[in-house]
Amino acid sequence: MALDITAKRADPALLDLPWSTPLEDWPEVRLAALPRGISRHVVRFVKLSGRVLAVKEIKAELALREFYMLRNLNRLGLPCVEPFAVVQGRVDDAGKPLDAALITRHLQFSLPYRALYSQALRPDTAARLIDALAVLLVKLHLSGFWWGDVSLSNTLFVRDAGAFAAYLVDAETGELRERLSDGQREHDLDIARVNIAGELFDLEAGDLLHGEDPIETSERIVTRYRELWAELTDIEEFTLNERWRVEDRIRRLNEIGFDVDELAITTDFTGTTISIQPKVVDAGHHSRRLLRLTGLDVEEGQARRLLNDLDAYRAATDRQNDDEELVAHDWLAGIYEPVTRSVPAPMRGKLEPAEFFHEVLEHRWYMAELAGHDIRIEDAVVDYVANVLPSKPDEKAVLGTDTGAIPILASDTAPLPIVTRQNDDGAATSER
Repeated sequence: MALDITAKRADPALLDLPWSTPLEDWPEVRLAALPRGISRHVVRFVKLSGRVLAVKEIKAELALREFYMLRNLNRLGLPCVEPFAVVQGRVDDAGKPLDAALITRHLQFSLPYRALYSQALRPDTAARLIDALAVLLVKLHLSGFWWGDVSLSNTLFVRDAGAFAAYLVDAETGELRERLSDGQREHDLDIARVNIAGELFDLEAGDLLHGEDPIETSERIVTRYRELWAELTDIEEFTLNERWRVEDRIRRLNEIGFDVDELAITTDFTGTTISIQPKVVDAGHHSRRLLRLTGLDVEEGQARRLLNDLDAYRAATDRQNDDEELVAHDWLAGIYEPVTRSVPAPMRGKLEPAEFFHEVLEHRWYMAELAGHDIRIEDAVVDYVANVLPSKPDEKAVLGTDTGAIPILASDTAPLPIVTRQNDDGAATSER
């Protein structure tokens, strides 16, 4: 068998995989136990050179097209999986040609929507997933990418400070253009609405929805998309005396996680009315700021939460006049790293560090509300690790091979258990 391998980064270990065997028949010893979403193609996760890769069996021309499309999307900094290789020239032991294989890197801590619904989640899970998908679709459209097959199934979701961040998985039907027309954007929205409704009806048939109406919920993608698109692109007019609204528009865009790289400002013939319109906007305002200050590369919502805690630390230590980078370094070394390092080694696959830190902050707030006074973050960490983290599913690696068979492992709405501690005098005290 003469294999033809196109790879982003050559790995000789690729030659060790059983390419003469149809993907659906690959031996279990080669596979990684990760949840699979619904796909029109055979998809398997494999372990190779200390990493986990997703392998999709597909026609050679489609595999190459998707490989290069994903590379282009990665160069543009868009949220999508990372392409690894394409393997062509496969034949079975009888000499019969086999489809090519598109290989992508597994996105750590990500889950397909069906795996999320196989856990006991909050009743608004569908709305949160669709909000994340709307943000992803806006980012793609701003960069000129027409998806052509928008759906929950073609998306992976990563927890992002209580919400979700969405990543494109399947770019097989997509097209990258300089700019999308309104008709192309509306076409993607129509596809999204129909696909999402069908996927939610499927969940409803499996008794996995929490009372959401599939039609009403699928319409949310249109509403949320149009709200965000308008905020990012609409022309705003005001009088010459309201020039402060230029900075206000930029601030609003920063708050929803976008930076303005170019702004068009024009006046009318009389010079009394000003019009502004963002021309170039980039997602990731908070994550870029946190990366600059601390070196932490996290999701946008997580970055916003961590920056808020950094600001609170700065105020609590009365260091508002100190250099921001120095304060950030002290916060990282004295607060963030000790908290994230406190996770026992066997449980480090349950949540990524930034999400763990966010959940500890939420847990501390809830403990303080119940106790009626402030709670030290060190005490919140101890309580969270003892009583909440053990019940969380392992989202980094092992969740079972088949998505539909994943048991209910955790609940977002479970009440906090009570942990018993000893006072200095030896008496037992209980608190949530």
